[in-house]
Amino acid sequence: MAQTLFLKRIALLLAITFPTVGGLFALAWFTLVPVSKEAPYVFVSAWGGKGAGQGKFNDPTGIAVSGAEVFVADARNGRIQVFDLDGTFRRQFGKPGKGLGELGRPMNLTVAGGELYVAEYWNDRIQVFGLDGTPKRMIGGPGDGPGQFKAPGGVGVTPRGDLYVADFYNQRIQMLKADGTFISQWGLTGKTGAGPKEFNYPTDVTVGPSGWVYVADGYNDRIQAFKPDGKLAWKMGGPLAMNIHGPFQGWFATVTGLGIDGKGNVFAADFYNNRVQKFSQTGAFLTAFGEAGSGPGQMTYAMGVAVAADGSVFVADFGNHRVTKWRPGP
Repeated sequence: MAQTLFLKRIALLLAITFPTVGGLFALAWFTLVPVSKEAPYVFVSAWGGKGAGQGKFNDPTGIAVSGAEVFVADARNGRIQVFDLDGTFRRQFGKPGKGLGELGRPMNLTVAGGELYVAEYWNDRIQVFGLDGTPKRMIGGPGDGPGQFKAPGGVGVTPRGDLYVADFYNQRIQMLKADGTFISQWGLTGKTGAGPKEFNYPTDVTVGPSGWVYVADGYNDRIQAFKPDGKLAWKMGGPLAMNIHGPFQGWFATVTGLGIDGKGNVFAADFYNNRVQKFSQTGAFLTAFGEAGSGPGQMTYAMGVAVAADGSVFVADFGNHRVTKWRPGP
């Protein structure tokens, strides 16, 4: 009798508990994991392979598009390679070194005002080239003072020419004038954090067509987006974007590069998830594409991303030493 009563109570408890747990799980899932609003992008082609010859790469880390040309940071070869939109090699410039026109592990790339901005991880500076490869000037140098860097990962350029620099080991975003004069910074130098305008090894920063600033807050596994006045607009990545990584839509496992299209949509290289995720300017998740591997439509560590005027997306496929090209899905 006592045993029967016990079993009835257990049955009642399970009947009550499981629907409740299931409902809560479903609610949490739909709250924390967004649904795609667009079809995934479709794989078009890939080019490269490991090597030092023309069209080969040794750790491609950054990528940018200008008109009908794709610029690729070929990190360990210490150079920039330039291709047409179909992957045909056009030219290259730079060589390993510390002098003007030489490169020390080039990272994310930005084209603005007819110039190419290169973040140099090993040389602790930003170097600016003409699009033909002519070296023009260097900004910054090693250190943790204003206007100095420790392994910058990327740079964003405003329409007036001011710079936002992802200062990786200094755990900050610096705002500089075009000549490198310090303006201000977000984040405490050398200190990580997960709050607004706090960073955990920021890897890239870009400026959208409306002046919004987007930061790849790398090891916080999130994006932080700021309006032109510097106020936080949104953040994306895991529950509350508080340094929780995962493979779900809208979550990241280290954000390493950002790209912007003409509508202000944000494309994020999701490194360890081997994919690219797309968001609207206001932070709505739109779609994701790519999976782990070395075959067509696959990537091994998506490192950098850029968007052409026709909507084509180019990804620096770091682990496969190549570039992959994608087009919008149907």
